[in-house]
Amino acid sequence: MQIDRSLVEGFDLFEGIKPSEVDEILSNATGRRYPLGEVVFEQGSDAQHFFLLLHGRLRATQVTAEGQQVVVRVVNPGDIFGIARALRRTDYPATAKAVADSILLVWPMSLWDVFMRDHPLLAVNAMRTIGDRLLEAQTRMRELATEAVERRVAHAVLRLANQAGKREPDGVRIDFPLSKQDIAEMTGTTLHTVSRIFTAWEAAGLIEGGRQRLKVCAPHELVLIGDGLKPGRL
Repeated sequence: MQIDRSLVEGFDLFEGIKPSEVDEILSNATGRRYPLGEVVFEQGSDAQHFFLLLHGRLRATQVTAEGQQVVVRVVNPGDIFGIARALRRTDYPATAKAVADSILLVWPMSLWDVFMRDHPLLAVNAMRTIGDRLLEAQTRMRELATEAVERRVAHAVLRLANQAGKREPDGVRIDFPLSKQDIAEMTGTTLHTVSRIFTAWEAAGLIEGGRQRLKVCAPHELVLIGDGLKPGRL
């Protein structure tokens, strides 16, 4: 069944591409639903498909050689992922798991090179996405190497609010389940440390928890923390 082009309107991956080309690309896709908690693929498994998230949220994690789990990134609607072929890999470098009920478009990995050859703008948009992710990864590595833990946590929360935030009258709600352990794995620290930081931030009115859906009540104050400054509320 042909995927309706309107489902991908506004996605960066298809920016500037002719409608007829978008239809051709979508004609090769299959839609799949992944309920909360279902794994899309596992780290080290054969990379047979690549994906585009239409709806929901995914968490990508890696397990290090020492056995430590690290949250690599959160996959948001419009993101293309699982493109191991673009990284010259035959396996997936991370595990992708649905953290909300999600709908994906799925293509055979064998079509990646064909798409890159036949649709130059798609190739440009995909490479821009890969570049953005590389830049974000470099930023996180710099933060891990040079910044105190509270600054790293502030930066992680602000990135999530920017990528997956829903504006409310009194703040920005991160619109998917997010645990303190997730934040700890994103920032290279411990659950105890994140809990201590969040307790202080909640007492100062900077954030608000509840059902694992974090609300940032004072983004400007977290920006100050991220810059190594002391906000007025703390």
